[in-house]
Amino acid sequence: MKKFFKTYKSIIILLAAIVIGAIVGIVFKEKAAILSPLGDIFLNLMFVIIVPLIFLSISTSIAKMKQPKRLGKIMITIVAMFIVTSIVAVFVGIAVAYPIKLVNSEDGEKIRSSLEEKNIDENISEEEQTILSRTVEAITVNDFSKLLSKDNIIAIIVFSVLFGIAINMTGEKAKPVENFLNSAYEIIMKLVNLVMYYAPIGLGCYFASLVGTFGGEIAVGYARTFIIYTLVAILFYIIVYTLYAFIAGGKRGIIAFWKNIIPATITSLATCSSAASIPVNSEAAKKIGVSPDIAETMIPLGTSFHKDGSIIGSVFKVMFLVCLFGTSAGIGQIILVSLIANLLITAVPIGGGTISEMLILTMMGYPVAALPILTIIATIIDPQATMLNVIGDTSASMLAARIVDGKDWMDKKEKVLE
Repeated sequence: MKKFFKTYKSIIILLAAIVIGAIVGIVFKEKAAILSPLGDIFLNLMFVIIVPLIFLSISTSIAKMKQPKRLGKIMITIVAMFIVTSIVAVFVGIAVAYPIKLVNSEDGEKIRSSLEEKNIDENISEEEQTILSRTVEAITVNDFSKLLSKDNIIAIIVFSVLFGIAINMTGEKAKPVENFLNSAYEIIMKLVNLVMYYAPIGLGCYFASLVGTFGGEIAVGYARTFIIYTLVAILFYIIVYTLYAFIAGGKRGIIAFWKNIIPATITSLATCSSAASIPVNSEAAKKIGVSPDIAETMIPLGTSFHKDGSIIGSVFKVMFLVCLFGTSAGIGQIILVSLIANLLITAVPIGGGTISEMLILTMMGYPVAALPILTIIATIIDPQATMLNVIGDTSASMLAARIVDGKDWMDKKEKVLE
């Protein structure tokens, strides 16, 4: 029990704060809005951190990248598997979340107007623009100072990627800058940790104000989202990954998969960390029969670039906002946003979730003050999403082995790490 609480302590405390906040909001109704400033403190702290977090996370991550030792066929296969399985995940998310109204809200416009009041720097142009001009405005800015604004998230990401690539290209001469950025990154992560100590109070008060002002339906919406996502995660885990195992190795593949996958599953649920699951997951893949050069390349890369659970979670986040604000969104838009919000930033080892959620808000045109709404969803689905993220890498490695080593990949004994 002590080990369980230690592992899930932060999630348990956050959930307890959210539940208490919901109760306060239901009991005191509009009077709970007096707690809103305490929630705004957390929101403002996150807004201050988000720009340096994005820049330092992405630029340092890319600056550290080394060329992996692998065959060209393995590299191409891994990328293809990541893309194909990610598309499957997003379509599953759409099939489940799109027809369902995750949260009922008759005051969607009221909620949106209330949140938009917090965005004092928000400037909305009413001019009609072409798709090309909108794209240019989204990915670039015409002044460096504008990169320091949370309203230009995509532009910050693009600049961070280019800056990281430039450091790599410069080589040894860029080492002092890389060391400085790494130090700054460590500092900003300590700052994030400090802010997260306040998160239970901030999110609890934020939720109390939200429920008190707009009614208990939003609390019911979170409960509905948790239940539906959990059911989807269980079914996806059993059905889709069994199907992948069958495609990769037939009945033998299914037997080998289920015989070896439980330790990785338990580790992912116990740690809520894809990175912490790498050793046991790599070992599981190799016991299944995946060659070491594929397993030891694909599993670590998958931790960063392949997250079935997070992609499905992004669909749920988008649909929750659509229902909450009473807006509409096309299936194509939801698919695109969900994929980009994960594939674009999942190389970020820490803080990627917050960046992904900011990207969702930006691309969907919702007020960034709605960030805590998505943070709560991320908290309640974290264990299930991590499980899918981890086991998705194992099943994808089996598919890659089938393509690279042929249909008899499970019978090959001499597998040499490149």
